[in-house]
Amino acid sequence: MPLSTISRSTDAAPLTEAGASAARKARFWDRIARKYAADPIADMAGYEATLRRVKGLLSTDQDVLEIGCGTGTTALRLAPHTRRLLTTDVSASMIDIAIEKLAAQPVPQLSFAVADADAPVFGQAKFHRVLAFNLLHLVSDLDQALALAVQTLRPGGLLISKTACISEMNPLIPYLALPLMRAIGKAPHVLCFNGDALVSAMEQQGLEIVSVERHGTRGKDIRVFIVARKPA
Repeated sequence: MPLSTISRSTDAAPLTEAGASAARKARFWDRIARKYAADPIADMAGYEATLRRVKGLLSTDQDVLEIGCGTGTTALRLAPHTRRLLTTDVSASMIDIAIEKLAAQPVPQLSFAVADADAPVFGQAKFHRVLAFNLLHLVSDLDQALALAVQTLRPGGLLISKTACISEMNPLIPYLALPLMRAIGKAPHVLCFNGDALVSAMEQQGLEIVSVERHGTRGKDIRVFIVARKPA
């Protein structure tokens, strides 16, 4: 069944551990989806710099996958620069908003589907590029998510990511504020690592690091932009 036609399950069968984790993530993001969609981008100049950089790494003869697409704003900007862009998110409510945006601004290359970045959904060696923006610190298992991204890349393909490195923040935030906010349902589960640790995790999955950059224009930038290649 094509991913674009996947329906939401109403089956009451017991969830696996991975399925339960995906359900927890989905519940959090479903609940805040409309607010998330309404929030402005904090650093628009940095966001535009990232978009320009990514567009330079895409072409209209490439099939591209975006994991953790949120409400699809970035996908709508990038899809015209691809042959096909499949964008996914664990939150059905986020995807609903993305589909609304696509209906208002049709882009024939673009499609959306509900899928978990921590789950093996896409098969092997199908995409020239895999995009992961503001996602890798939110997965349940970084090594698993990276391994799945590597699997779905064609040889020579690129993983292009931009990730908040939580351990580069003031220690009071990841180790005090975030746990408290998570306990009251105001924050998701996050992984705490720095840029060097993320690079190391990618290298452990066999990826070759092409570039490590920071595009922020407002103070300290904790969001590291990494381009990594799957060896041919």
